Parts: sequence; C-alpha cells; structure tokens
Amino acid sequence: MTVSIKDVARAAGVSPATVSRALGSGPVSDALRAQVAAAVRDTGYRPNLSARRLRSQESGTIGLIVADISNPFFTAVARAVEDAAYVAGLRVILCNTDENPEKEAMYRQLMEEERVTGVIFAPTRATAERLAGRAPNFPIVLIDRAAAGWDAVVLDNVAAGGALVTHLFENGYRRIAGLFGNASTTGIERHAGYAAAMARLGLPASARFLPPSVAAAEAEIGGWLARGEAPEAVIASNGLLLLGVVRGMRAAGRSIPSDMAVAGFDNETWTELVGPGLTVIEQPVAEMGRAAMGLLLERLETPGGAVRKLVLEGTCVVRGSTAGARL
Repeated sequence: MTVSIKDVARAAGVSPATVSRALGSGPVSDALRAQVAAAVRDTGYRPNLSARRLRSQESGTIGLIVADISNPFFTAVARAVEDAAYVAGLRVILCNTDENPEKEAMYRQLMEEERVTGVIFAPTRATAERLAGRAPNFPIVLIDRAAAGWDAVVLDNVAAGGALVTHLFENGYRRIAGLFGNASTTGIERHAGYAAAMARLGLPASARFLPPSVAAAEAEIGGWLARGEAPEAVIASNGLLLLGVVRGMRAAGRSIPSDMAVAGFDNETWTELVGPGLTVIEQPVAEMGRAAMGLLLERLETPGGAVRKLVLEGTCVVRGSTAGARL
C-alpha cells in the first residue's frame, strides 16, 4: 500500500501541512523536523518528487532503464532512444542496473515517484519472469528482452544464433562451442538458436552460460586453451563476451582464426580492427530505439490496445575471423 503524507502526519502527531514544511525548507523547529523524519522512516514514506514541480500527471519525461551502460550495445540503445525521445519532445532519465534485479526494482520505484510518462526497459531474466502477465503501473516497453504481456522490441535472437552456426559450418568448422550470457532472456534465446542449428547439422553442442562480462569470457577461454580443450570455433552471445574471447586468446598467444575461429554479436567499431576482423551479427540498434519509442507513444495513445512485440532481423557481417577451416 502506498504511504501518503497524511499517514506520516498521523504517525508524527502533526498536520500534513507541517509535514510538508518539515520535508522542505519551511519554518519548523529542529525538534519537530526530527519528529517528522522519524515518522518518515517508520512509515516507509517516499515523497513524490515530481508533485513538487508539476500539476499534471505526466512529466514529459520517460525513463530508460538499461542493463549495463558499459556494454557498447546499451550505449548505442541509449543514444537511439534519446534521439527518438527528442524528436517526440520528451526528456530521458537514464538508469543503469548492472543486471541487478534489486537495482531494477529501485529504479522502477524511482520512475513511479517521478511520475514519468513511460519507461523503456531492458530487464534481467529474473525480472522479466516476474513481470510476465502483470499489468504495469505506467506504460512500459521492453527493449532487447521480452516478457509475456508487455510491449517489446527485440532481435530475432534464435535466428541469429542459428545463422552463426550455419556460417561456421559452411566454412568447414565442426567443433563449435558457444558462450552465452546468463543474466537475460537474450542469452537463452541465442543459445536456443545455436543448439537447434547444431542438432540440425548433427553436431554435438558445447555451451557455457557466463556472467555477461569481459573477465568471465577471458577466464573461460584461458582455461580451455590451458587444458587443450579449445574447439575449432567459438560463438560469443554479446559484445562483452566477444571482447573477453579475444583477450583470452591474445593472453595465451593464440591467433584468430588459425588457432580458433571467433564469431559473435554487435558490430562495434573495434570488431573490424581485431586481427582479420571479427564476424558478427549486427543489430539494427537505431531502428530498435525508434521502434521502442513508437510503441511507447502508441501505448500512451491507446492504453487498452493489444500488446505488440516487434521482432527485428540482424545482419551477419562476415570478416576474416571465420575464414575457412582445413577439412
């Protein structure tokens, strides 16, 4: 139940007007201000920050909650959403969760306090599962990740994961391993595409689910190489894991693709500069940002409309990291 300023007033034994003055800079004694502060703590009251500034229920501001702003993909998503919001006359509050469900909950609470017009959100897998089928408190569009009952814009992750396997197979690779992020539905879907393609081609799958970080992938690759367990090729399911693969191979003094072929996701500038260039799935990030904003505006216009999920196609950018294997 939402705690109101009247609840705080009852707990403190003062009037709501006195609570307002004590929480602001009004003329109250230090003792009375401390009395109100104690009541705030006891009741768990969280002030509606935007109510001090706005008369309307909408702030002209949207929230953008991303999983990891250090991931170049989400940096690009933030730019795309901000561009689209600017065109729509909206401001953006950017929040970074570090793939942490507790931070996600905190920032969703912040969005309620700020009375934002709506939110674009890239949730962790744990939060996406809790969101499934629930009615939002305000318009929310999911981006990069999906949950049942919510508007979303995503890549066709299953197709993209399968496309990388097919590309490697056609270039002569048979022992193809995969590193997949363990925090989001994206990693699960890309693994599903990988596993289905491997089964269709009669190849044994070898997958690891890792925290979506450079360090995790670097350690995994280093272990493979040290134990002599490296596959012929590896697929990394996001840009951070892909960078970790490259660092792990470089630290071990191995070459791409002669010692191991490498493919992954996200066509960042650095991927064309590593060795012979890395084969990647390029995501239509700008289109994803525009589409997410479009869905949000549609939801504001027709709150009771049918839930929409837009699935966009990626492009396989082929470079030298997957040059043909010796059969």
